[in-house]
Amino acid sequence: QVQLVESGGGLVQAGGSLRLSCAASGRTFSSYVMGWFRQAPGKERDVVAAISWSGGSTYYADSVKGRFTISRDNAKNTVYLQMNSLKPEDTAVYYCAAGRSWFTTVAANYDYWGQGTQVTVSS
Repeated sequence: QVQLVESGGGLVQAGGSLRLSCAASGRTFSSYVMGWFRQAPGKERDVVAAISWSGGSTYYADSVKGRFTISRDNAKNTVYLQMNSLKPEDTAVYYCAAGRSWFTTVAANYDYWGQGTQVTVSS
């Protein structure tokens, strides 16, 4: 069992930055693929970024490439999402997820989810 707790969300002006953190419980954090997803009102939950167990492989949605960076610190059981050059269309609830499968960007393949943190970008 893994529990995930996100933090770092908030209100920021367009062009600003935020860093989301996701702290995981348990001693097997390094064996999980980690992902960040987001869901805007009335829309589906979409993948934003994902990172492999070692951090050697990453994935970014086209909409965030060059602006967002996912990273992990297995010693601290934490995954991060650095978000720069934020746009109003980045406004959503951001979720952290952990998966035991192979490196994946499919939400259904993730086993554990955090409660989400709101990110609001004003124009």
